[in-house]
Amino acid sequence: QVQVVESGGGLVQTGDSLRLSCAGSGRTFNTYFVGWFRQAPGKEREFVAVINWNGGSTTYKTSVKGRFTISRDNAKNTVYLQMSSLKPEDTAVYYCAAGKAVVGGERRYDFWGQGTQVTVSS
Repeated sequence: QVQVVESGGGLVQTGDSLRLSCAGSGRTFNTYFVGWFRQAPGKEREFVAVINWNGGSTTYKTSVKGRFTISRDNAKNTVYLQMSSLKPEDTAVYYCAAGKAVVGGERRYDFWGQGTQVTVSS
């Protein structure tokens, strides 16, 4: 069993930077891929970025490429999302999730956090 807890959200201005953290529990956390998702008010949850178990592979949503960086420190059981050049449209609740299986070409996330609010003012 794995638990993940997000932190680091807050209120920032357009163009600012923010780093989110996803702390995982359990000895096997470093064997999971971990993704970041976000959900804005009135919108569906969307994928933001994912990192594989050892940090050797990452994938990003097109609109955040070049602005967001996902990384992990397995010694600390933590995955980070460094966000820069933030825009009002990045405002959302950000969630991290961990998983192991890929089903039909899609990653399956089994463990989700409660989310952290990011608000970008214009």
